[in-house]
Amino acid sequence: MTLGVVQKEIRVGLSQADVAAALGSPNIVTKDSADKETWVYDKIASEASYSASSAYGTILILGASTASGAASTTQKTLTVIIKFDDSKKVESFPYHTSKF
Repeated sequence: MTLGVVQKEIRVGLSQADVAAALGSPNIVTKDSADKETWVYDKIASEASYSASSAYGTILILGASTASGAASTTQKTLTVIIKFDDSKKVESFPYHTSKF
């Protein structure tokens, strides 16, 4: 599930079956006091990257080598809250995305 898929596939009036087909099973399902369902999709992704550089030099028989590198990790989250009306059709679908 990506934000692009949510924006492309989910729209007001869509049935629960169509939402499940587009996004899969939700992480959380709740019902309010009016018996309306809310589905929550929560996705966390980690991206790791590593860059390296090295140098090598030779003078006659002597050799020297150096290497250095840097690693970084990025976390991305996507939370989608899909609220359904009395007829089990999408009423609203606010979402939140973050990257840190």
